[in-house]
Amino acid sequence: MLARIVTDGTDRAAWMHARSRGITATDVAKLSTPRSIETAAREKMYGSRFSGNAYTEHGKAREPEIAAWVLREYGIRPSSALFHAEADLRHLATPDGVVERAGGKLELAEIKTTNKEWRGIPRNYLRQIWWQQYVLGAERTLMVWERHENFIPVGEPEFRWVDRDESEIERLVGLASELIDVLIARTS
Repeated sequence: MLARIVTDGTDRAAWMHARSRGITATDVAKLSTPRSIETAAREKMYGSRFSGNAYTEHGKAREPEIAAWVLREYGIRPSSALFHAEADLRHLATPDGVVERAGGKLELAEIKTTNKEWRGIPRNYLRQIWWQQYVLGAERTLMVWERHENFIPVGEPEFRWVDRDESEIERLVGLASELIDVLIARTS
């Protein structure tokens, strides 16, 4: 696993540059239709207009606190490292937490904040999780979210384990390949 670290994430500029050279879990989370592939290609080539808002700032501020809870309760260490997949160096992911369990099995953590009550994990987050599992070879991910009202946390973080889903991973790898093909065609 350590051999597949592209950058440890301590240098934000290097981390952003490395992410720009591949297909990330954030990119794949948006892929579901042919139109979404076109939109993702445009964002990869020209950048996104979205630079954050009060919700993303709240999430950034709360993530270390939630990560400390994940470490304390589940032993999954926070991570800012960017990893590449074994099969394709352009396939990248930065899970919020990583731990290697006995026998070499990897478990990940993904952390979100939300002002909504979730009945289930939103589909775009599942796509992000399955991509991270594929890139790192992980068996499962602890999806943790903290609900807030007016940016004040409400209760303890909630969580669900998400198991690896090979059919979803295969579909996402196909969509990522389509995105790469579009990017190559536009830059050739």
